[in-house]
Amino acid sequence: MIRVLIVDDHAIVRTGLSQLLATANDLELVGAAPDGETAVRIAAELRPDVILMDLSMPDVDGATATRRIVADNPDAHVLVLTSFSDQSRILDALQAGAEGYLLKHAEPEQILAGIREVVEGGSPLDPKAARVLLTSRRGAGGPDHKLTDREREVLLMVRDGLPNKSIARRLGISERTVKAHLTNVFQRLGVTDRTQAAVWAQQHLSERE
Repeated sequence: MIRVLIVDDHAIVRTGLSQLLATANDLELVGAAPDGETAVRIAAELRPDVILMDLSMPDVDGATATRRIVADNPDAHVLVLTSFSDQSRILDALQAGAEGYLLKHAEPEQILAGIREVVEGGSPLDPKAARVLLTSRRGAGGPDHKLTDREREVLLMVRDGLPNKSIARRLGISERTVKAHLTNVFQRLGVTDRTQAAVWAQQHLSERE
């Protein structure tokens, strides 16, 4: 069973998502939070597999809550479900540690599939969010500058041919977390697999690392 925490400041949305999860035999609702602060607390107590995270909430917003949850539990999978598709919110959420970004107009099956996908190491993106990310990459000089220090560490080990298990052991993190970092790296570099990422790293990082 995939254990899910819903985070949204609108009761009607929380109710609707709860009912949607109830239709799936492999998903279990373990809690619902009306704001980011409550989400951080519940996530620390219940350790859900996936957090369905709204972004616009009073006091502690979704990106901030995501950052705090992932810092406390790197194995947590945050899937953003929001109404906003502007570049700043998308980038803020992904940089905070979210592994996927869906919009609330998504079909119910897309949301359920997105939950399953982040657990499997994927990064479900709404097409509009994906276009925004592509546009931001084209307009920015050097995607390398967007990589976090940990993402650069993982990318360098991929360049050196290390499998995820070895990377996880060297960095003292889980394989799931390695996959999450690689998903972010692929998005930032505009590549689709580790081979392309390794080639990019060889061309752009080898002289400096």
